[in-house]
Amino acid sequence: MIVDHRTYWVKPGKLSEYLKLYEAEGLPLQLKHLGHCVGWYTSNDIGPLNQVVHMWAYNDLADREVRRAKLAAEPAWAGFLAKATGILDRMENKILRPAPYFTPPEIKG
Repeated sequence: MIVDHRTYWVKPGKLSEYLKLYEAEGLPLQLKHLGHCVGWYTSNDIGPLNQVVHMWAYNDLADREVRRAKLAAEPAWAGFLAKATGILDRMENKILRPAPYFTPPEIKG
């Protein structure tokens, strides 16, 4: 199992707008194509502000590649990205692998 850990920095004053847009348009598409959401969080009180962090679990990099390709081919995803891009300031992506002594739960679907 791997975890795709994504951090998006939202422009100041735009976090609420982004969250509403994502909930209505982005999340349903990601759940449909990406599958297993490990977590979805915001930072807006302590530390760096206006951050959105979400994590998606995959069996391996090949599974991730197939699922992300399906998402990219979804016409509605392009529409969501067109709206969201102007709200975001920057993005960071990391691939996390389990430590040798940790057995992650099985990813289904």
